[in-house]
Amino acid sequence: MKGIVLAAGKGTRLYPMTLPVCKPLLPVYDKPLIYYPVSVLMQAGIREILVIVPPGEEATFQALMGNGSQWGMSISYAVQQVPRGIADAMLVGADFIGDDSVCLVLGDNIFQQEQLPTTLKQATKQTQGATVFGYYVEDPRPFGVVEFDSDGMAVSIEEKPQAPKSNYIIPGLYFYDNQVVEIARHLKPSARGELEITDVNIEYLKRNQLKVVTLDQNFVWLDAGTADSVLEASETIRDIQRNTGRYVGCIEELAREEGWIPTEQVHALGEGLSKTRYGQYLLQL
Repeated sequence: MKGIVLAAGKGTRLYPMTLPVCKPLLPVYDKPLIYYPVSVLMQAGIREILVIVPPGEEATFQALMGNGSQWGMSISYAVQQVPRGIADAMLVGADFIGDDSVCLVLGDNIFQQEQLPTTLKQATKQTQGATVFGYYVEDPRPFGVVEFDSDGMAVSIEEKPQAPKSNYIIPGLYFYDNQVVEIARHLKPSARGELEITDVNIEYLKRNQLKVVTLDQNFVWLDAGTADSVLEASETIRDIQRNTGRYVGCIEELAREEGWIPTEQVHALGEGLSKTRYGQYLLQL
């Protein structure tokens, strides 16, 4: 399975912060925001990743992450010339996906739970269809909302409904088999002119190939799309790290845990960051 991080949004809701810098490069506590979605793919065991960026931003992302070899990964980059919706990532990344299945994660979404690696690796084992997640929120109206029947099976999905049929939304993490490229190619733009990922999920639902995994209440999901949510995300990451002693979104540590790089490589990477707590954390692993 391959991984795609969609990091091509302009971040207009964060202006003027994102006028000089792309949103996924903003700091969320002690790391760039994009470290968190990349770490999600790593915890799923995915080491071949495509990062989709806005025009003119390739060099900036490459300066931060390179080709991923320092983490035992392969990271490549593609440009989304015009923002055409989340599902457009499947068209931009079609050559990268090839004949493989794919996991798509949004570049401003943060996922954290102790059992997250197990949940993700289970999703990668599904050989046919799609796996998405249901997350309980108080106000689901700004999101794609999933409705369940009495047996807990998904029966409908609506994008930004005024009268939601449940409080469960589908956050920005999706596992698809190779059908997704063909499905995305046949989508029609929505009223706002975008290829909607909800329409992709609905098509899998019509084919009886959509699995919706509901997440526990102790699961942390953050959408860092506004100034308030970026601040909340930073405070949440800080508190988790202080309370657990374990760093969230620590790419070097995750690469070691997956067996992609040895501890000596983690320490070598930490040496260049030794004046920071992040670097000191790497050196003491």
